[in-house]
Parts: sequence; structure tokens; C-alpha cells
Amino acid sequence: MTAQAPSHEDAHEAHHGHSHGHEAGHGSFKSYMTGFVLSVILTAIPFWLVMADVLDSKAATAAAVMIIGAVQIVVHMIYFLHMNTKSEGGWTIMALIFTLVIVVIALSGSLWVMHHLNANMMTMSPEMMKNLP
Repeated sequence: MTAQAPSHEDAHEAHHGHSHGHEAGHGSFKSYMTGFVLSVILTAIPFWLVMADVLDSKAATAAAVMIIGAVQIVVHMIYFLHMNTKSEGGWTIMALIFTLVIVVIALSGSLWVMHHLNANMMTMSPEMMKNLP
């Protein structure tokens, strides 16, 4: 039996540790720029909503900021982390779903805590403020 010399492609894959079967494709310049532009837009919109006091309700503003934040997370996962249904046998889409569940829990829990802190804080009169250390 004679050993066959490895081909150039085998040596390249062994050197870089790549197997092209289950790996997410690297993005092109166009996809990175698309992700960057979307990220900038999704950052500017909530800033504008808050600074210009666009919406009448503070609750509506908070909801809009949270929704746009969740969309921005998805944009980052797709355009910068290259997650899709084909890479890693679908496990990256499971990570995306898990991330969205965690984000919803964190955002709703934060709002719940802030609401209850606001509702249960003792109001202070100006006289009480003067007596504070």
C-alpha cells in the first residue's frame, strides 16, 4: 500500500480548519455595508423618537425603542454573525430564536421592575428634600 499525497485543497482545509459543508458563508462587502447602514438607521430612529419627543405617549416611545432594538439585534445576527437556516444544520436559527426569547424576557422584566419602582416610590415634598443628608 502506498500513501497518497494530500491535495492542495486538503492541505488548505487542514491548515485553516474549515469544512465547507456546515459553515456559514462569509459576508461580502455589500452585505457588510447593508448591515452597517441598517444598524445606523436603527440607531438613529430611536434617538430621534426620544430627542424630538415624536410620539405623544412615553409608553409608545418605549415600545417603539424596544421593537427597533430587537430588530437591530436580528440585523446584527444576520449580517455580521452570518446566521441563517442553512448554516450549522439549522442550529444558528435555534440560537437566534433563543436570543429573541432572552431579549423579550430581559426587556419585559426591566419594564416591569421600572414600572413597579416608579409606582411604589414615596413621593417627596420640598420640605423632605431639605432634610436629606
